[in-house]
Amino acid sequence: MNQPVRPRLLLLAAAAASFLLSLIQSIPVPVLPQIAQQLGADATTVGWVSTATLLAASACTPLLGRLGHVLGIKPVFIGTLIATLAGSLLAATVHDIHWLIVARVLQGTSFGLFPLGMSLLRHELPPHKLTHNMAVVASTLGVGGGVALVASGLLTQGDADYRRIFWLCALVSAIALALALTLPRRAGGGGRVDVLGAIVLSAGLVSLLLPISQGHSWGWTSPRVLVLFAAAVIILVGFYFLQRRTAAPLVSVEMLRHRPILVANLAAMAVGFAMFALQLATSYFVQSPREYTGFGFSATVLETSLIFLLPGAAASVVMGPLAGALIGRVGPRVVLVLACGLAALGMASLALLHDNRGETIAAFVVASCAIAMAYAAMPALLVSHVQPAETGIANSVNSIMRTVGGTIGSALVITILAAQTRQVGAVSLPTEQAYELSYALGAAVFAIGGLLVLLFIDRAAKVPAAAAPAELAVTRA
Repeated sequence: MNQPVRPRLLLLAAAAASFLLSLIQSIPVPVLPQIAQQLGADATTVGWVSTATLLAASACTPLLGRLGHVLGIKPVFIGTLIATLAGSLLAATVHDIHWLIVARVLQGTSFGLFPLGMSLLRHELPPHKLTHNMAVVASTLGVGGGVALVASGLLTQGDADYRRIFWLCALVSAIALALALTLPRRAGGGGRVDVLGAIVLSAGLVSLLLPISQGHSWGWTSPRVLVLFAAAVIILVGFYFLQRRTAAPLVSVEMLRHRPILVANLAAMAVGFAMFALQLATSYFVQSPREYTGFGFSATVLETSLIFLLPGAAASVVMGPLAGALIGRVGPRVVLVLACGLAALGMASLALLHDNRGETIAAFVVASCAIAMAYAAMPALLVSHVQPAETGIANSVNSIMRTVGGTIGSALVITILAAQTRQVGAVSLPTEQAYELSYALGAAVFAIGGLLVLLFIDRAAKVPAAAAPAELAVTRA
């Protein structure tokens, strides 16, 4: 006998999980120097605190999406949250950088929660509630990233113990786990898991993300960076041909080649790129000592969090439900194009107008709201072009593309800020032109993502109804 669906709890569980993974991804970034100082580690080693999570996410996300279909979403969802909670508790209690990196690997499994949550919503909710709820859950990805930057500033002000941020992760993990236990249990679709495909894909993604995330410290033309990039190309091409020859592939090649899916994935990469470029550049820019550089606002970490970043995070919370209503009226394609256009305008404004606090905060709020809109629109756009059984893996691939884009955006901004500096006493500080270039690149990438969606996705596509029971029976057979 099937358990009854409680839509509000379902929405809360999926939203909490999506918020959690975004929080985990972003929260250690501003405090990496404090982690290095408090653990006595060098900057290269501490960089693995972020890199390890990205690599674990790339390895686990597609596999978890497929396992959710085969075994059922609830047990995989709960198992992933348990691993995430264990990683958060470990990170909050260890006093060794290597164990912290291990903990971050466990936390990286949380990236699989978003595609699992999207599958859950599509299979459990009636058609009239699907679009709105998917938009709310997806928009929490942008909210979580903004809240992470604010929380890290508040919790670690005055050189406080960095482990506070991971206790926050543990608390949110426990809440998400408690909500997940209320989810209805449904039998999985059965079938087999393409373990070889998962291993090959993981190897290819690790080979791609590792040099991107470490290139600024290893050197972009160093032998290991070049070898890893070459290996990534070879392995990912091999994965494509392997999936074509596999009876039950991890990822359907036909789905990947379908133009709307391909374009949606490229748009996700653009959004990930520009979001991290926006948050990273703004965090550094507002803290620039104006008396020495002639720009910036000499903000403390606490001022950066409360004055410059919090308004964008707060506005994003409101934008999720509004975006859901808009998607229901005009469709996800139009909303995604609008979001990319608004975000491009916001980042262009930051590149040109950043002399006073008001215009800087206003532009950041506009770009943050646009990012929340883009996150809300992408899952709805995906599900309008895939079968219910492919919802999990389609969102998994889309999530990976956002991760790749975000990794590239972060690495490129760091490289630009490190390459264009001026000497102020014994310290090298990024120039104003470095920040302007970072914002301009983000604006250009957003604009390109919007144009791709506008030109290459059919305007007639609509968000489909949730799968009917008979349809689910077929997909699970």
